[in-house]
Order: sequence, then structure tokens, then C-alpha cells
Amino acid sequence: MFEFIEGEIIEKSPAQLVVKAGHIAYLLNISVNTYSKIREVETGRFFLHFVVREDAQLLYGFADKEERQVFRLLISVSGVGANTARLILSSMSPAEVKSAILAGDVMSLQNIKGIGAKSAQRIIVDLRDKVGKASETDDLFHPQDNTVKEEALSALVALGFPRKSVEKSLASVMKGEAMTVEQVVKAALKLM
Repeated sequence: MFEFIEGEIIEKSPAQLVVKAGHIAYLLNISVNTYSKIREVETGRFFLHFVVREDAQLLYGFADKEERQVFRLLISVSGVGANTARLILSSMSPAEVKSAILAGDVMSLQNIKGIGAKSAQRIIVDLRDKVGKASETDDLFHPQDNTVKEEALSALVALGFPRKSVEKSLASVMKGEAMTVEQVVKAALKLM
């Protein structure tokens, strides 16, 4: 229904984005991968996926068509909803997801919170034929500043994890090593 939105970024966090297009601002749910790509920009084009539920109408935004394509493939699998797909794309890049599916790597998918062995196997079986060769995408921003921990905390809490367990995971992950928000979130997700 909606293809993309282009406009000024009013607010951004690792889980959500507010984009002003014309005289209307839209709230987009995003993954950590998308956030990493748009962290330093003030305007942009975001590819959309519109979800209508009984209790809500939600927009999911993606920095590129490849991530949206992988998101749509993931939600086509029985038992994988939009939030689970966003969590997968916050833990792995679209290329990593495709690679794991093509290689039949159940463990990589199973390491993501909320994905059990059966779900991981179902994703691989259902999507192996639909996924083409994994393309490499290495155009992520690598910001180094003091707000990395705060942004990672915000992202994980927005994804539904309890604040105390997130803080413990972040303390384990961030031990003096300079990391991006994406790296911190991915490492913390593996511990949760």
C-alpha cells in the first residue's frame, strides 16, 4: 500500500523514527540496522511496510529495499510476526539473515531471543528457495561517542526487554572496547 516516505527526521532512536513529510509526522518502527545507517542524517527516504492489526495500524521503516524484502520474507513464515522479524533484523544484517537461511544455520537464528529450534528450522525450510544469493552490505555508520550505551539501552527496552536485564547484559558486553550501537545491541541480544 505504501512504498516509501521521504522527509525530515524529527526524532530518532534505535527502535523508532519520526519522519515529517509535508505537514504530517509519521512514526516508523525500525531495526537497529536501519538506525545505524541513518544515525548521522537529517533527511531521508524510508521504504515502508504497513501492518494492520485488530488493535493498531503500524508502519515499519527500512533504510533500503533489501532489508524490507528480508522483513517481508520473515513475516511470511508462520509464527514470525512483525516484531519478531524486526528483532531478527536488529540482531543480524539482511545479508547475514540470507546467508544463515541459505547455509541452513539453525544456531545463528536460534541465538536470537524468541527464536527456538523449531522456529529457526521453519524459517530456513520456508525461505531457502525464496532467498537468492546473499549480497554484502557494509555501508553502516560506525559512530563512536558516549551515548552508545544509552541508545543501546533504549533500543532493547523498546524491543520489549526488561530494563534491569538489559543493563546487566550491557555491562557484560561493554568492557572498554569501542563499539557501535548496532554491535552492542547484537552482542546484548545474544546474552538475553
